[in-house]
Amino acid sequence: MWSCMAHNETLDSVDYRLCQDLGFAISIFSLIYLIVCFPVGLCYNTLLVVVNLSNKMTMTMPDVYFVNIAIAGLMLNLVAPVELLGPSFTQWPLWEHNNEIYITLLILFNISSLVIMYSTTLLSLDYYIERALPRTYMSSVYNTKHVCGFIWGGAVLTSFSSLLFYVCNHVSTKIIECSKMQNKEAADTIMLFIGYVVPVMAVLYALVLILRIRKESTPLDLDSARLDPSIHSLLLASVCIQILLWTPYYMILLFHTMLTPGREFSRQNSSTHSFLRCMSMLLAFSSSFAIPLVYKRMNKNFSQKLKELLKQLICREQACPHEQSLAQQAIT
Repeated sequence: MWSCMAHNETLDSVDYRLCQDLGFAISIFSLIYLIVCFPVGLCYNTLLVVVNLSNKMTMTMPDVYFVNIAIAGLMLNLVAPVELLGPSFTQWPLWEHNNEIYITLLILFNISSLVIMYSTTLLSLDYYIERALPRTYMSSVYNTKHVCGFIWGGAVLTSFSSLLFYVCNHVSTKIIECSKMQNKEAADTIMLFIGYVVPVMAVLYALVLILRIRKESTPLDLDSARLDPSIHSLLLASVCIQILLWTPYYMILLFHTMLTPGREFSRQNSSTHSFLRCMSMLLAFSSSFAIPLVYKRMNKNFSQKLKELLKQLICREQACPHEQSLAQQAIT
């Protein structure tokens, strides 16, 4: 089923072997993702959302951001299998680039990427505010929920505005309005600047502030109202993972924006470029399972919340031991 991209049998032996080798590598990594990463990401993202929403009273500011990242990760989980079964990865695709599925996938993928990047960015900034001004409640759960609402709204608006170029690039050139907007590089530039450059600069700025204030130990560090110190490690790990996994995808977009219009790749360069583009997509999809795994591993309260949720589910079907003992005491 898996094959290299659009190549025919007229290729010489060297280029054809290169195409087959790269196509085989893509096949292996794609199958690994579908068999291992996809179910793991689906399971842990769902657990992260359900566990936190079932314990709303104990949610902290970072939990709200990670719930939104998990919801965006679930959207990526829905996009990934369809994308991996599309024309870029398979010889017999289930859908083509010129239909509504392609546009829908782009919308969902771009919305998810923007929510993930900006949730990570604002988490970094709010964490700094929480450490610097712990009693101001500027980074409270209530405010964070409203901020996340703006993140989703902004992601939707930004995605649709940039995707106008993609839509017009696939409709008839007879439409005058769209004939002036058939420029995929413009859409890539919008997503590159808004979805990567701006949040990465903000994240780096926030990390510098966090590291600076971390060196300045004050009596406020003993304040019981402050966030758990383990959140610092969770934040650093999440930021590093997000940047590492999404940078290759945006570097491919940068390459597209710098490419001279009308330039054609040689066969060897075309195979390499297609391979790198597919691998960057796989790395971007991998963020949908890497972050919830890190969250579960490094968040001390998540395991306890999960156990309490499981106990509640079990107790709905049968009386728990402590409830039975209370009932016996009431009878006696």
